[in-house]
Amino acid sequence: MIASFYIGTFEIRFYGIILMLGALAGALLAQKEAKRRGHDPEIVWDLMLWLLIAGIIGARLWHVFTPPPSSIAQGFTTKYYLTHPLDLINTRHGGLGIPGAVIGGLIALYFFARKRKLSFLEWADIGAPALALGQAIGRWGNYVNQELYGGPTSLPWKIFIEPRYRLKGFKEQAYYHPLFLYESLWNLGNMALLLWVSRRYPDRIKAGDLFLLYMVIYPLGRFWLDFLRLDASMLGGINANQTVMAVVAVLAAATLFLRHRK
Repeated sequence: MIASFYIGTFEIRFYGIILMLGALAGALLAQKEAKRRGHDPEIVWDLMLWLLIAGIIGARLWHVFTPPPSSIAQGFTTKYYLTHPLDLINTRHGGLGIPGAVIGGLIALYFFARKRKLSFLEWADIGAPALALGQAIGRWGNYVNQELYGGPTSLPWKIFIEPRYRLKGFKEQAYYHPLFLYESLWNLGNMALLLWVSRRYPDRIKAGDLFLLYMVIYPLGRFWLDFLRLDASMLGGINANQTVMAVVAVLAAATLFLRHRK
């Protein structure tokens, strides 16, 4: 599978192209949602730069502080990154973590909303389905990189992983669960549900509810899918991402319940 191509001596990776396509699709959806809610849709393009920069920084830092076993096996530990600043910003040595991207994006949105005197909660709602769409598209970047696959399987939709991309202990196993596909489909479903709720119950939902719903649905899917993941980030013997997802889902669900309790 071809993961990149060259323009002269400059390497272009399909992973980066797919991520940017996801961001663009999300921005177009957010623009449509902003217009539907009576806001200037051009605000989305001003906000996009803030979100991209903060999201990438947050995603990289999440990876640096929760490196998966495959990165640790190559010597890319948190200590290594913190003592080698150039490798810390080099995403070709390890990747990006979605939880960090969401956190970074929220921080950027908060300060952007304050600067432009916008409602942080309403714009979080506008961005929620767009974020889910961006994730659904972006996960296909893992496909071209032959990463984010689950355990070995013989199911009809199994995917072949080239030997050089197989994890230690699985060199003889050729076919695996397409974990990236499962998460992509889950995110598409998340987007569809958020858009449906926003249109079906416009008078019942409060500002911030859609984003809270996103913070229930996505973490639930990620929690269960991590049981299939072979290269889960571990902290103190605990699956870091899975634990965070469980906590976030419970807190978001509890907040939604309390906000609408009669």
